Amino acid sequence: MKPNAQRHDHGQAMARPKLIRWLLLAGLLASLAPRPSMAEPFSFEVLCARVKLLAARPYAPRPSLVPADLRRLNYDQYQDIRYRPAQSWWLRDQLPFQLQFFHPGFIFKSTVQISEVDHGEAHPIPFSPSLFDYGHNQLATPPENMGFAGFRVLYPLNKPGDEVAAFQGASYFRMICAKARYGLSARGLAIDTAEPTPEEFPDFEAYWVERPAKESKELTIYALLDGPSVAGAYRFVIAPGPDTVVQVRAVLYCRRDPKVFGVAPLTSMFWHGQSAEELHDFRPEVHDSDGLMVRTSRDEWIWRPLSNPPRVRTAAFADENPRGFGLLQRDRHFYNYQDIEAVYQLRTSAWVEPVGKWGKGDVRLVELPSPDETNDNIVAFWVPAERPPLGTPLDISYKLHWFLDQIHPPSGYVVSTRHGRSKTQEPDLERFLVDFDGPGLRDRGPDAPITPLVTVGPGALLVHSTLQKNPFDGTWRLAFAIRPSGNGDPVELRGYLREPGHTLTETWSYLWQP
Repeated sequence: MKPNAQRHDHGQAMARPKLIRWLLLAGLLASLAPRPSMAEPFSFEVLCARVKLLAARPYAPRPSLVPADLRRLNYDQYQDIRYRPAQSWWLRDQLPFQLQFFHPGFIFKSTVQISEVDHGEAHPIPFSPSLFDYGHNQLATPPENMGFAGFRVLYPLNKPGDEVAAFQGASYFRMICAKARYGLSARGLAIDTAEPTPEEFPDFEAYWVERPAKESKELTIYALLDGPSVAGAYRFVIAPGPDTVVQVRAVLYCRRDPKVFGVAPLTSMFWHGQSAEELHDFRPEVHDSDGLMVRTSRDEWIWRPLSNPPRVRTAAFADENPRGFGLLQRDRHFYNYQDIEAVYQLRTSAWVEPVGKWGKGDVRLVELPSPDETNDNIVAFWVPAERPPLGTPLDISYKLHWFLDQIHPPSGYVVSTRHGRSKTQEPDLERFLVDFDGPGLRDRGPDAPITPLVTVGPGALLVHSTLQKNPFDGTWRLAFAIRPSGNGDPVELRGYLREPGHTLTETWSYLWQP
């Protein structure tokens, strides 16, 4: 037995150097092989700390990783690149939310890194050409580290596979509610909007999406924003439904003090509406939104009809701790649009509901001239009167509602604004017709003691006004005429309805440009 044991020991001694060499070789090969991306701890607090360090350094624009052949794509070629539905993220796991990713190219020359967060760890989602159908495009293989142009969120809102949200381009994102169509968009920030200097568009450079549970009705998304003036951490908690509600929290650090610092910006399109001149378009109205609504801290509701002005126009509504503002699409009648494809009557409205006290500032409306419907020419946002010093964060929260008709003043509100002249009676006067509707007005008869209050700013005089109940649809029509002074200055107009001791409607606010 002993000799056998000796031979056994001798065999082990001979095999040990071979095993060591094999392990060393395996380790070398493993070090040379591509490694999967390592998971990293993640939380909103970690993201805020990262943003603070980022803001302390000078802004460094990221180099584009998008190849030249993708950047040269035209609109139709880019549209020919489609995400493969069978590759939807979380589809195989049968989760209530799914993700699909946008391919870089065309005007989307910047890319973002998207990661999945699971149990406090972030796992990067790698780009792969196998996720996409390239149609008729003949392209070189994109680099593996290119990233995506953004992503969309799917959820069974009306039916399985419905798209409920999309994040793509700079800091733009948009949502949709049940039975609605995409319309206006939101942004992370609006920097130096409508200033003589170029507007700044900071980017969402990275996203983290929390893996939802199988019974989840909410999806949480985080984003890192960076630009020359500011860096920020964002958290979006999306709850789709008839009123899709997004709880937004933003922690922002400024690198410099911009002239305009717009919080919770909304961006929309208004080409022409009820008071438009002849545009040789078959559609009576073309717009994603038709008015700005503001609810002040004093519970005054203000309605400002939108316009397509001949030059840039800005209006500010000063307040302290506002209760809400938004861009709305109030007109929901198809016959006022006559567009079967665009379906403007189903475009979403968006309403910003501040959480906590926002302090003093103003709701600002910017209207830009647009030659057609392809430009987003309307922007609304909150401008705080004071901002923290550099290095100190601005921590702000709000709810963002996307809806069809759920939010309006409880009593009466504007449903129509018309402006023009009469060729036969007092042709020198400018005439305005404002229709009010609402449950507080519907149940009142034509002889109710309701009176209008109209105010006209410098540049014109109020000549006369009338109020009557429309016998055909039950609304109340305020009609008034003004005589311009002839100096060419814009004239601020306001009007609302009241009864003794009580205000019945929101305030109609209008800027008339001679």
